[in-house]
Amino acid sequence: MPETEFATTLVVLDLTGIFVFAVAGALVAVRKNLDLFAALVLGGVTGLGGGFIRDVLIGATPPAALADWRYLLVPIAAGLVTFFFHTLVGRVERVITVFDAFGLALFCVTGALKAVDYGLEPLPAALLGMVTGIGGGMIRDVLAGSVPVIFEGVLYATPALMGAAVAVLLNRTELPLVVVAAAGFSTCLGFRLLAMVRGWRAPLPKGPANV
Repeated sequence: MPETEFATTLVVLDLTGIFVFAVAGALVAVRKNLDLFAALVLGGVTGLGGGFIRDVLIGATPPAALADWRYLLVPIAAGLVTFFFHTLVGRVERVITVFDAFGLALFCVTGALKAVDYGLEPLPAALLGMVTGIGGGMIRDVLAGSVPVIFEGVLYATPALMGAAVAVLLNRTELPLVVVAAAGFSTCLGFRLLAMVRGWRAPLPKGPANV
């Protein structure tokens, strides 16, 4: 695939992932009975937060979310759709959850590879790939006054880290970039979907902390 075509494809997939994440964020606002502005804010930070953090940390300024108008328009559109048609959106939440897994897989890979492109070593690049995937959701939960779901046993960060690590390690080989990205994407997506279907969760403490 020519470089420009590949880059265009990544942008399209990136915007798709942002839309899905933004819908999930706006749904949180609706279910907490918050106003339209809150839906737009929570949708925006969910869709853009992880990428914004990554770009600032690696020095890719201004962040893509501010350099390209499409990155701002997409979460706004998602927030408006969710706010005014939340009953319909809520009915297809299972589908949105699956798409969310696709968005997570995409973001962890593109985030990690962008970090590598800016000169980071494999471990920090993989960590930034994970942050790209989970950062927006964490900011959303904090703003909404909730404990981030990734701290409640949901296997979300681990699949993102694994997918990012696979992409970073394979990127050091002679494999084509498309193959590298596909391998990382498949690793994260497969792990996340299996965790959802089988109900896998991270270990939680048992018993009270007080002695």
